[in-house]
Amino acid sequence: MDVQINRVVPDGGYGWIVVAAVAVINMTNQSILSVFGQLFVGELKRMHEDTFTAALITNLNSLALNFSGLFIGPAIKSFKPRNVAATGCVLVSLGLAICSLATEVWHFVIGYSIFVGFGLGLISPSTFMAINSYFSSKRGRAVGVSLAGAGVGQVFIPHVVEYFLNNHGFRIAVLAMAALSLTGLFGAMFLKPLNPPRKHNNRKHMRLLADTEDKKLTNTLQGVIIQTAEINSPAIEKVEKSERLCGKMCHRLVQAMDLELLKDAVFLSIIIGMALVYTATINFTMVFPSFLQQTAGFDSKIVASCMSVVASADIVFRLLLPCITDRLRISYRVVFLLGTAGLLIARFVMAAKSTNLVVIVAMSAFMGMSKSATVINNNLTISAHCRSEKLAGGLGLSMISKGIIVITIGQLLGWVRDYADSYVICLYAQIVILLLVVVVWTPEILCRFRKQMNTTSKSIETTTEAAPEEAAKLNSVS
Repeated sequence: MDVQINRVVPDGGYGWIVVAAVAVINMTNQSILSVFGQLFVGELKRMHEDTFTAALITNLNSLALNFSGLFIGPAIKSFKPRNVAATGCVLVSLGLAICSLATEVWHFVIGYSIFVGFGLGLISPSTFMAINSYFSSKRGRAVGVSLAGAGVGQVFIPHVVEYFLNNHGFRIAVLAMAALSLTGLFGAMFLKPLNPPRKHNNRKHMRLLADTEDKKLTNTLQGVIIQTAEINSPAIEKVEKSERLCGKMCHRLVQAMDLELLKDAVFLSIIIGMALVYTATINFTMVFPSFLQQTAGFDSKIVASCMSVVASADIVFRLLLPCITDRLRISYRVVFLLGTAGLLIARFVMAAKSTNLVVIVAMSAFMGMSKSATVINNNLTISAHCRSEKLAGGLGLSMISKGIIVITIGQLLGWVRDYADSYVICLYAQIVILLLVVVVWTPEILCRFRKQMNTTSKSIETTTEAAPEEAAKLNSVS
């Protein structure tokens, strides 16, 4: 049962306080990922560890982040977004505290890969759910502002890390980041549910469902026992009982994780397509600095400038783009698709004109613009497709798909780069992945658009034909 059917979405009001709170959480937690190299690589070198170890820690972090989707749906349904987001902040802080005491590599794996990764995985969907309940037509703008918080954090947190590393050393710097992540709890305090129903208790509701199922199962088993007693076959009774119990557990699992969404071919296309774009984006972020240095031949200052251009364009358009798309009422999935096409074009031009500085800077800005379109509309696309009671499960399944594709296709992209020994070939491999999403999504979206237009035109024709008849009836009555 959807408990939000009778709710009035304010599309603002207290919702903007929720947006500001989520921006604070993103600024102090999600941006932690951007300072991994600055914070940990020096310490790993002192431990005589190579780049492979750093890559392993970050890959395991991404794996834990995305596979937290296994739990996010049931967690949000049972404990509300505010409590889930607060738990995520605590886990991030605890993980960083463990890293500050690290003397072996496996300490970083436990602290950063598992605790920080899992904590960030809880924060992202729960904060989106909190915003989603307060906005409808302005939802894109609200999500854009909240995600801009992470961009602001990526601007100033590196300077904070540099200060603590230079003046107080590695351990104090990591502890400072752990304390900073705890400020996300202050933001979580404001994630108040919108008009929570007084009588509905999700956990109690789930227990009532379980009790009902238990009674049904008991009655069924009693019938089975009577039948087996009549034919005097205890073995059949045990088999039937075990089958019923397995069926009951599977049914509860499907309900808790909303696995019935996987029967929807369009939903599968959405989450797989977004996972492919996410994987290509992560791979580009990893190879972009090396591409600029080794292939384009730029020095470190130009490399830093190009990366700043990407980040700045990303932040600016996270704020501006939703205002434009919401006003034009362009669907979230279409904007995501346009952003994917933009990423494809930017990569292609960079690969073709890899030594032209003006072109590289221009494409860096275009890359940031396109990236913002995919980041903002990721969860929004799922929210537009799933019913409200299925949204938490849909977000969880999307995260799981990202984890699976990152560990498979992402590793394949790394192998292509190493085997070809060319960053340009790696960019072309990313282009193939992005092109696959564009080719698969475009016909489907166009087909759905045509059906919608035909339905609208038929309804208009029906209304137009019915109007003279109604007028004639009124004249005859008068």
